Amino acid sequence: MSDNDLELDVNEELNAPEPGDAGSPDAGDDGAEDPTAGPQNFEEDGRADKALDFVVEVLTKMGMDCTVDLMENEAEDPPSDVRIEITGDDASRLVGKKGLTLSALQFLANRVINRPALVRRHVLIDADGYRTRRESALTSMAMKLGEQAVAEGKIITFEPMTAQDRRIVHLALAKVAGLVTKSEGKGDDRRVQIIPTREES
Repeated sequence: MSDNDLELDVNEELNAPEPGDAGSPDAGDDGAEDPTAGPQNFEEDGRADKALDFVVEVLTKMGMDCTVDLMENEAEDPPSDVRIEITGDDASRLVGKKGLTLSALQFLANRVINRPALVRRHVLIDADGYRTRRESALTSMAMKLGEQAVAEGKIITFEPMTAQDRRIVHLALAKVAGLVTKSEGKGDDRRVQIIPTREES
């Protein structure tokens, strides 16, 4: 990285906790490198309902007073994504410290519906609006930094991020002209780069 390039700490910029520290279930690479990839002609295969049933079963056994709903995907989401929303009196308890409980539940749901030989589907679980708030803040920051990277011709590199956060950045900038994003590094050191496609010489 040159002196003119930038490196940013996502959590300092957002002033919000990670939804999973390094070493937590959500910190592993969850197929985030090409989040827009997937079946071109996707047809529901029943795994969304399977993920929903799994979450309901877990929360019931935990004695949680919650409502669990299968949500429609956002317009920018790959059609194979599975969005689950948890609301109710105990929903905030499911977030856990720094989102670790929510991350663990999401990790398990992904393991349940993704088996060898099946096209991978991503389960995204929110509780009490926690992930929605973080996703909105991270998307806004990614768009702002994308504009900065293009305007200044600089590569902007984030500090290490969870697979979930990397995926949000990739999706936010997937259709922005004049730049590409890629993930670099391995394991806990994996991070996103915003790269202008026409860098100033």
